[in-house]
Amino acid sequence: MKNITIQDIKDFKQSNSKFATLTAYDFNSAQIVDAANIPLILVGDSASMTMYGYDTTLPVSMDEMLLVVKAVSRGSKHALVVADMPFLSYQPSIETTIMNAGLLIKKGGAGAVKLEGGKRIMENIKVLVGHGIPVLGHIGLTPQSVHQMSGYSVQGKTSDGAKKIIDDAVAVENAGAFGVVLECVPEKLATAITNTLNIPTIGIGSGNTCDGQIQVFHDIMGLSQNSPPKHAKQYSKLYDAMLDVCKQYK
Repeated sequence: MKNITIQDIKDFKQSNSKFATLTAYDFNSAQIVDAANIPLILVGDSASMTMYGYDTTLPVSMDEMLLVVKAVSRGSKHALVVADMPFLSYQPSIETTIMNAGLLIKKGGAGAVKLEGGKRIMENIKVLVGHGIPVLGHIGLTPQSVHQMSGYSVQGKTSDGAKKIIDDAVAVENAGAFGVVLECVPEKLATAITNTLNIPTIGIGSGNTCDGQIQVFHDIMGLSQNSPPKHAKQYSKLYDAMLDVCKQYK
């Protein structure tokens, strides 16, 4: 497998080749995902829950994200590593955005960053791309806005809501993003956005018509005590197997 570039991800759409992506949060999980020839690894701010035990993505800091981005970058030899920018690492100002995105690229070893939001962060995306930092967008359900959205729920179910998400998608593309994550939007809306944009859409809980799909490593592996979200397919229940090993050792 060759080293995956931004152009390779964009080419998937042009060739109508569906692709899978996964999150990873440490050296070992990155090695596993990379060995499976997954082309894009997202170091999600979901590390807030999976690695640090917080209840939401909001508390995780830049220092905490930088730690896991470094580990994943060392573990991935071929996949494109995209680092999530955590809450308040880009919202305060353009200068803050550039500084923190630069840290994730320069010190973290990531090949791109991901920002949540549409029209309201167009300028942030434009500036980063202008400085040579590739950006993956994220619209629909944006977990960093969980309080404003009054919880985690499907977005774009009304005509006004759908129009806003379409406008956000177009804004993200026009700002220079190389792709966009569509989280928890109706499949019909995800299809319309996928057909409208020239950049790849990566769905999570948005049906099966997006150009790519993304899931959380811990969800598909069954590494948690708790049941995974409704949109996640659990392929194994490794929590139980690992617990059994610990009991045998004891």
